[in-house]
Amino acid sequence: MTITPNTDPFALARLLSGLHLINGALVPAASGTSFDVINPATGAVIGTAAEGDARDVDAAVTAAAKAQKAWKAMPARERGKLVVECGRRLMDHVDELGRLIALETGKALRTESRIEASVLADAFVFFGGLASELKGESVPFNPSMLTVTVREPIGVVGAIIPWNVPLLLMALKVAPALVAGNAVVVKSAEEAPLTVLRVCQIMNEVLPAGLFNILSGFGPECGAPLVSHPKVGKVTFTGSVETGKIVSRMAADKLIPVTLELGGKSPMIIMGDADLEKAIAGATAGMRFTRQGQSCTASSRIYVHDSLHDEFVRRLKANVDAMKMGDPLDESTDIGTIISPDQFARVQHYVSEGKKHGTAHVCSQLPEDPSLKDGLFIQPVIFTDLPADAAPAREEIFGPVCCVFRFTDYEAVLAEANNSEYGLAATIWTRDLKTALDAAHRLEAGFVQVNQNLVVQPNLSYGGTKLSGLGKEATLESMLEHFTHKKTIIVNMG
Repeated sequence: MTITPNTDPFALARLLSGLHLINGALVPAASGTSFDVINPATGAVIGTAAEGDARDVDAAVTAAAKAQKAWKAMPARERGKLVVECGRRLMDHVDELGRLIALETGKALRTESRIEASVLADAFVFFGGLASELKGESVPFNPSMLTVTVREPIGVVGAIIPWNVPLLLMALKVAPALVAGNAVVVKSAEEAPLTVLRVCQIMNEVLPAGLFNILSGFGPECGAPLVSHPKVGKVTFTGSVETGKIVSRMAADKLIPVTLELGGKSPMIIMGDADLEKAIAGATAGMRFTRQGQSCTASSRIYVHDSLHDEFVRRLKANVDAMKMGDPLDESTDIGTIISPDQFARVQHYVSEGKKHGTAHVCSQLPEDPSLKDGLFIQPVIFTDLPADAAPAREEIFGPVCCVFRFTDYEAVLAEANNSEYGLAATIWTRDLKTALDAAHRLEAGFVQVNQNLVVQPNLSYGGTKLSGLGKEATLESMLEHFTHKKTIIVNMG
């Protein structure tokens, strides 16, 4: 029986409470324990998540390893068709998933959550269509020998996902892994476990039992056993640099491949000849204000030519002032909340530090609705006059805080843009083609844009350099390189 959409996110949260999905079935944690899931807009408990441990991990990985044998043997295009069907069914649930992710993360439904749910569905359709590209090569080694390479799946993939864009980032791991012939066990983020569980439930109507499993829990008790499980042959992780290093060390002990998508402190350069109106719109979008700045690619360091600086700051503030903060489920809301009390305190700390050293332009207005008085709402802040070495200018905040600097010298601003331990994304705005191409080549980032600020989406290679991570996601190349291994076969025809 096909699952019908449930657009009451509160009822859906209760329905999914306290459960993992293992071997095709919703089951409680082996320990019988769970933890609260909080609506960050009100502080109210909306449900619970199963508190997984090594026993749940072993059950999920064992089921995945068993299911993967038959899945691997299935023709690639047949696998692709099933993954495409998953995408089509998820598209039927876009509004449902958007509402539930807005409820548990505080991201505004209209500007963020519904869009993310749509891109989730598209990602499965996209990767499902690439199934016939799982090709090898013929090798001209010796005329008397037939020498070819083939792509084979790794086996069981362990995926650990974050809370900021859990649907999209899960899709960019799960979809290519499945199409390539692997089984997957996902460990969800503690703050956002319910919507991804619903996605897994919907997909398990289509996929063989055990092929796609999802667990909730905390890093040491659930994430670590997943990474270290002997039957997990690949780990893909998105999250903080600190946790990424731990994951990398654990994977290294088993000599298995790992993909890491970590942090960022992304620069944006606005040259004196830039189209100011477009650059301001690009900065508003690029800073991800509608997501409360909770994005690895947020353009949180903005370098503006001295001739445009003051006007840019004035108009950027006006743009953000015009955005409405409020209930994430309200269609009129532009900006929702910070995800958790810990993250709320972190952002407040950086704002306080910035105010000691620079000028804070506080934007928008906190909601007046008394039912939201306990919500994790923070007004966006644009800092000017900050020293380049101030903590808010150097460290990833993951909140609605950006730093605007003035410059006059092109070479100096390129050097400053590259003067970071991160290298995820970068943007330049200019009408001069020579400058655009020069900067695109010299900016130290894995994802560089000129005169635009698109978000991550299928078919755009995404990943960083330096402390921003290892490996790329979202493309055919990523599916081949990260979820298969190459085997060489030589047939002696002599």
